[in-house]
Amino acid sequence: MASRASTSLSRTASPPSPARARPRPGSRSNTSPTGRRSSAPATRRASAPNTPTRNASCPGSCAARDPASTPTPTPPRRASSSGSCRTHSTRSCRATSPSPTGTTPCATGATRAATPSAPSTRRSSPVPTDVARTAVGRPDLLVAGGGLGGVAAALTAARLGLTVVITEETDWLGGQLTAQAVPSDEHPWIETEHIATSYATLRSRIRDHYRRNYPLTAEASADPTLNPGLGMVSRLCHEPRAAVAVIDELLAPHRSSGRVTVLHHHTPVAAHTEGDRVTAVTFENARDGRRVTFEAPLVVDATELGDLLELADAEHVIGAESRDDTGEPHGAPVADPLDQQAITWCFPLEYRPGESHIVERPPSYDHWRTHTDPFWPGPQLSWDKIDIHTMGARENRVFEDPIDAPTSRDLWHFRRIRALAPFEPGAFDSEITLVNWPNTDYWEAPLIGPGVTAADRARALTRCRELSLSYLHWMQTEQDLPGLRLRPDLVDTDDGLAKSVYIREARRIRARFTVLEQHVAVVDRPEGAGAATFPDSVGVGHYNIDLHPSSSGVSYVNLECYPFQIPLSALIPVRLRNLLPAAKNIGTTHLTNGCYRLHPVEWSIGEAVGALAAHCAAERTEPHAVADSPRATEDLQRLLTGTLGAPVTWPATIRTTRPSQARRNATPLYARPQRRA
Repeated sequence: MASRASTSLSRTASPPSPARARPRPGSRSNTSPTGRRSSAPATRRASAPNTPTRNASCPGSCAARDPASTPTPTPPRRASSSGSCRTHSTRSCRATSPSPTGTTPCATGATRAATPSAPSTRRSSPVPTDVARTAVGRPDLLVAGGGLGGVAAALTAARLGLTVVITEETDWLGGQLTAQAVPSDEHPWIETEHIATSYATLRSRIRDHYRRNYPLTAEASADPTLNPGLGMVSRLCHEPRAAVAVIDELLAPHRSSGRVTVLHHHTPVAAHTEGDRVTAVTFENARDGRRVTFEAPLVVDATELGDLLELADAEHVIGAESRDDTGEPHGAPVADPLDQQAITWCFPLEYRPGESHIVERPPSYDHWRTHTDPFWPGPQLSWDKIDIHTMGARENRVFEDPIDAPTSRDLWHFRRIRALAPFEPGAFDSEITLVNWPNTDYWEAPLIGPGVTAADRARALTRCRELSLSYLHWMQTEQDLPGLRLRPDLVDTDDGLAKSVYIREARRIRARFTVLEQHVAVVDRPEGAGAATFPDSVGVGHYNIDLHPSSSGVSYVNLECYPFQIPLSALIPVRLRNLLPAAKNIGTTHLTNGCYRLHPVEWSIGEAVGALAAHCAAERTEPHAVADSPRATEDLQRLLTGTLGAPVTWPATIRTTRPSQARRNATPLYARPQRRA
């Protein structure tokens, strides 16, 4: 694990250099951003920070009036003087949830102090003298991590005129959609106008990629909702490489203009700080070991595990918070940093009856074949899994219906990424599915947390790989399906597994506001009230609180959620002034990360961060000042909704709709883990 740069400075941290003057994206004059830099010198500095402090009686940053009585802000409204928490009289309240006692609990995080505190006395680390000199010099925005959040942040910032450097550990941008080979998990309204224009563009271009390059039938090509895989998990199941190509296309003009620089195979290894600011980040090239350091006025952590939070010594949370800390009814009885969701090493698979493609028996095969965890119905090398509707055992086989059936709930059809039906007869001789199945979840050990060493992580990743290959070997041999064949060409790897492991949970910032179970879960909300509304919303999303079995031996948690919003205050760290999260590392809890972690939500988080960066550059300000100002927050919201076409509110008819009511024959999900019930 990379260590944090620890060289300290004895001098007082110097104030940040004022940002260059820029056009004002989304300003009140509605001037369109041009990307040209003003020649006038910047003369206005960001407002003095209000350093967060802890409220002894409140574990977090309270956030608003009772949302059940607060109408959805359309357009977003400035917070009124009466919008304080009924329990703690804290002006930083953004949303509330009723409790059984009738009081209004607030979210985990820190409340803002009424007056500025003394300068930070934390150690600072100087920037090395070999600061990178690329085509963009020192970028306006540095994005560590090329997942969906990082890509959205970089793309948005570049569209609004900023120069951006984005780094990625692999040679594929796209994170969970590409390098981790996970087809999109999306909500019932994904094909409507109520999603971000940029995410809709990503999806439509993936479909166009198939129309241009694949031998589709005339009917499939003309279908505006083309689904190449006809998978059940999403209305758009496709090969990972298709999304890679589209992401490269979206970034191409910005890379050509020099506004965006992409560095593949680069991992952050050190963050350099002065006081409460990240001044630079050092990356290492995995191919040759060389290191490069970038300075930037704003830095984004879009890594899969929230690596910059640790490297920059940012206040953050790992694992499960306690029920006492958050007030969440389904929270852990005791805080446990090692209670982290399972990881999965996914892989594409085709089936060729009559052929034999048996993989080598992995070293740990016998363990997975015989070992049974207390919460699981049997060994993982079986067809038995947990039914999250009943929390009892249920058999789920790879083939329960004919392989060419248009729909089925068996494993093959659930994440199928290439069906035969959409393509010309004879174009392909096999279908392809993506294996991300319950029995391939690896929950034996966490990747991060207290006491977890680099060797521990390496062992966990090795065991995770072996579990996936063991499951394939078991199906091929003991279930007499030798025709199951890996497709390494579809993920561009030697062994046929995805480039990266699928990570569901990361370090999470201690934010000014933390989204709780009580804000989004149907079971915790007044009947028909919908999710909590946030006046500072910068995006929308939906997914159930979906927690896979954890490394602490906790089984599934699955709570139905209302469509929700993404509050700006959940993107603002309690202390660091210029570090922003843009992945699974925002101000959520162990529970609510389970609904904010999926593809379209991560994209919207990244888009909001990119827009915030552009707004800060144009206004010569910083994220904390934007969050402090209702007027500046409204300007940011206008930039998102107007210039970018990214909604920040749901229509009332959707906001108060349970997803189980929006899907035909859907069953509400409500799983209580045995250890937490």
